[in-house]
Amino acid sequence: MRLLPLRPAHASRSDLYARFTSTILLLAKSGAVAALGSKAASRMDESALIRAAQEGNEDAFEQLVRAYDQSVLRLALNLLRSPEDASDIYQEAFLRVYRNLHTFRFDCSFHTWLYRIVTNLCLDHLRKRKVRHEQAAQAGPADGAVDRMDMLREERVDGDPQRHLFSQQVKQRIEKVLAELTPRERMVFEMRHYQGMRLRAIGEVLGTSEEAAKNCLFRATQKMRAALGDFV
Repeated sequence: MRLLPLRPAHASRSDLYARFTSTILLLAKSGAVAALGSKAASRMDESALIRAAQEGNEDAFEQLVRAYDQSVLRLALNLLRSPEDASDIYQEAFLRVYRNLHTFRFDCSFHTWLYRIVTNLCLDHLRKRKVRHEQAAQAGPADGAVDRMDMLREERVDGDPQRHLFSQQVKQRIEKVLAELTPRERMVFEMRHYQGMRLRAIGEVLGTSEEAAKNCLFRATQKMRAALGDFV
C-alpha cells in the first residue's frame, strides 16, 4: 500500500495542492461517493481510520474524505450560496485536514473537529463578503450566482403556477434575510435548519456554549419571522 506522509518536512503549500487537490476533486465529482463512504465505514472503525491516516496511510485518509465529503460540501454550499465558493472551501478544508490531522487528539469527535475547520473557513469568507458589501443571495444569473434552493425539484408545485410563484417569492425573501444576518447568525441558522444539527453540537463546532448558540438562533429566527410576516 502506498503511503503519504501527513507531515512532509519540506513540502510547500503549492506542493501539497498539486499533490493532493486532484484526489479531492476526483472524490468530489464521483457519483458513487456516498456509497463508497458507507462501505469504507463498514470496513474500518473511524478511530482506526484516523490513526492509520495519521501514520501516513493514504487509503485510510481517502476513506475519511469519502465518508464526510458530501456533508462538508453541503454545509459550505448552504452557507455560501455559491457552488464555486463552496468548492474552494471544500478543497481548502480537506487540505487543512490533510496537513493537520496529526494534531487531532480525539478530545472531540472527528465530525466536530472537521466542522470547526469548515465553519471557520466559511465564517472568514462571509465576513470578507460582508465587508465588500456583497449580497450573494440576491445576485441574479448575470453575475454567475446560483440559487441553491432552486436546485431542488418541486414537482408538486410545478402543476400549480400560482403556488409556484408564491414558493419562489418565499425563497427569495428567505435568501434576502439570510444575506442580512450576521455571519454567526447565518451559520447557526443554517446548521440548525439545513444540517439538522442540535444546538449542543452547533456550540461545540463554533467553540461556544449551547446557550450562546440558542440565543444566536433565536435572534436569527426572530429576524426571519419578521421578514416573512406577510407570507405566514
